[in-house]
Amino acid sequence: MSLYITTPIYYVNAQPHLGHAYTTIVADTYSRFRRLCKEDVRFQTGTDEHGDKIAEAAAAAGIPPKEYADRISRLFQEAWPLLNIEPDTFIRTTDENHIRTVQAILQKVYDQGDIYLGSYSGLYCRGCERFLTEKELVNGKCPDHQAPPQPISESNYFFRMSRYQEWLIDHIKKNPEFITPEGYKNEVLSFLSEPLEDLCISRPKSRLDWGIPLPFDADFVTYVWFDALTNYISALGYPNREGDFGKFWPCDVHVIGKDILRFHTVYWPTFLMAAGIPLPEKVFAHGWWTVEGQKMSKSLANVVEPNMLIDKYGVDAIRYFLLREVPFGLDGDFSHSALIHRINSDLANDLGNLVSRSTAMLNKYFKGVLPTPLKESDIDTALKEKFIQQTGVVDEQMEALAFNKALQSIWELVSAANKYIDDSAPWALAKDEAQRERLGTVMYNLLEAVRLIGLLVTPFMPDTGVKICNILGIDSADRQLDEHDSWGLLQPGSSIEKAAPLFPRIEME
Repeated sequence: MSLYITTPIYYVNAQPHLGHAYTTIVADTYSRFRRLCKEDVRFQTGTDEHGDKIAEAAAAAGIPPKEYADRISRLFQEAWPLLNIEPDTFIRTTDENHIRTVQAILQKVYDQGDIYLGSYSGLYCRGCERFLTEKELVNGKCPDHQAPPQPISESNYFFRMSRYQEWLIDHIKKNPEFITPEGYKNEVLSFLSEPLEDLCISRPKSRLDWGIPLPFDADFVTYVWFDALTNYISALGYPNREGDFGKFWPCDVHVIGKDILRFHTVYWPTFLMAAGIPLPEKVFAHGWWTVEGQKMSKSLANVVEPNMLIDKYGVDAIRYFLLREVPFGLDGDFSHSALIHRINSDLANDLGNLVSRSTAMLNKYFKGVLPTPLKESDIDTALKEKFIQQTGVVDEQMEALAFNKALQSIWELVSAANKYIDDSAPWALAKDEAQRERLGTVMYNLLEAVRLIGLLVTPFMPDTGVKICNILGIDSADRQLDEHDSWGLLQPGSSIEKAAPLFPRIEME
């Protein structure tokens, strides 16, 4: 089974920040989980490098646009390994194969009559890099950039997007999972309840020359969104329909922020329809992150950079917090106090303490050698059944991209294992030689619980998962969820070291 998951390609007018990190961690976590289930996964991200804002930023820096794009794109490529993000493909819209694909699709759509030359007078927002309608304005300004758009009159090429409106509405209604969560689907359908205008898909070179030239008119470059969205198939080798494209398309899920919902659920599907290409299976939009209750803004100096967080708190703590704090799809607020609380409570007290005291007791009572479990009591059966049932629940929640629910389910297992320690009281059993056999069974069950928890947390916190598996001496070949999520696979007689603290507590400043 193959799976294709993408993030948006990030615009190189800004350095990587918390919002970029969140989207990319989400996609990385899902791809890691599916790989642990032995699926053939393709995870793609990249950078969007053409358009007005890049040309302006490059001019302000006194360097050519390509040099500027190289510089910022490199920052994204260097940021992801620091967050344990491992994409299979990093695409850039300045890649030659991408440019060829964009031009091939434009030519195809033009040849069939879906692109035409026309004159247009409208209000152009340089921040959005598109024309806005009067009804989109708030007090005469773009609501996103808080600036009045510039009146422009010029000849341009237009895509007959209106031709595909009813087709798109029908597709959305017949495929309820195409746009998720539900609220965003309703938002798109509300937008489509009004007549859809044809889309301006060019910019004259006299105004902007930093873009992909139209294959049928060299005096124009391609609208940045027609260019950018095509990355999802250009990296798969389209227009060659064999190979990676044939294997991975349609995409299983585009993970996006809600601010680019319309581009992915109206523009992109109609582009694909016109080109005769199947639509993606799902577009999953998530909310925005604020910082200490305020929108991230350079003027407020509250833009959170991933590198700073990693240096201060550690990569797995950051990944855990972002995935656990809010339901995926909703807005979230980042605060240092909330992060520290998660680290101290969930990671240090719950998970870290479980691993630490389990391995410490094994070393104290059995010199680190795992005993064979013998007679099973009711408390043992309850623990085992809890784990068997809950691993299936986690799989269902991950399939639904419900990351915070999946982590809640895993932490129910952490709590169950900690409660098992308290109820079984190994320290009391160790005082009675007649209870030696019972103590061995308890210790086996406890370490087996730790093994399964280690496997389940690996997609979310890769370093922590590896540490737990290494502590238990689990070979890399035995770390897949599809074959090793059953109870009782930890081998008696294994030597298990006493674990160092996984997550030291952090004192509030």
